[in-house]
Amino acid sequence: MDRFDAITAFVAVARSGGFSAASRALGTPVANISRKVALLEEDLGVRLFVRTTRHVALTEGGQRYFEACRRVLDDLRDADEEVTGEYRQPKGDLVITAPLGFGQQHLQPVVHDFLQAYPQVNVHLQLADRVVALVEEHVDCAVRIGALHDSSLVARELGHIRMVVCAAPAYLAARGTPLEPSELAQHDCISWTALGAPKIWEFTARAGETSTAIRVPVPVRVSTTTPESAVQAALAGIGLVQATTYQVAAHVAAGHLVPVLAGYDSPAVPVSLVYPSKRLIPLKLRALLDFAAPRLAQRLEQVNSLLPAH
Repeated sequence: MDRFDAITAFVAVARSGGFSAASRALGTPVANISRKVALLEEDLGVRLFVRTTRHVALTEGGQRYFEACRRVLDDLRDADEEVTGEYRQPKGDLVITAPLGFGQQHLQPVVHDFLQAYPQVNVHLQLADRVVALVEEHVDCAVRIGALHDSSLVARELGHIRMVVCAAPAYLAARGTPLEPSELAQHDCISWTALGAPKIWEFTARAGETSTAIRVPVPVRVSTTTPESAVQAALAGIGLVQATTYQVAAHVAAGHLVPVLAGYDSPAVPVSLVYPSKRLIPLKLRALLDFAAPRLAQRLEQVNSLLPAH
């Protein structure tokens, strides 16, 4: 048995979730893939997969073996790329993920400029409002909003964002401008929390060097599952919306939305560019990090200059 060949087949099955998919990925007949995995299991003396007629899943031991084998194959791939020149000139594919709204407004324009500067690099953007597991989902880097909990990731902090409350000028002219969070009870509010979640807005009241957290239940006139949709409702004059600075900054600058509740800030939330820790960083990824980080930081600084903290 060619051990390396068998491990390659095993990793392909684990990554693709099936023998047929692995066969297509490797350009090898399914029977060959199955035979190599069976020989590997026989040699190890353990079952790596639980097989049914419709599903293939890693056993507990198989999962541990997969993680070890994946790291070895990734290191070999990096070594191949270093020898063949990828580390001398950026080229190849990059997968980047970010929250949907931030990705569309800020990351995507930066990526477009990056592609112009590096014509041999291809980029796949995964824009989704969920935390993507970079290693497990084979993603090269991510924009993360919020505190970082995965210590295996390397982070470059880009800046911060806050939550602000805004409304259209027409709504404020008709209903008045709230000066205290408690006054929100007399207003129509727009929520973008998940269906059934409590409608609570959070603020920080500052007095000198001290600050007090305030949590206010708000009456909701309309709710939606995306912040972009909530901002559109506010632009239409439906009510007040609490959204991130980057989601409303352009509308505030254009005069279509007006910030309210001056003096009641939300805590600053960090924005970071993160990537898995590796001994070798491909030049394509290093080029992206060096290109995107200062440009994204500048965009966040511009956003915060339009909506400074009180």
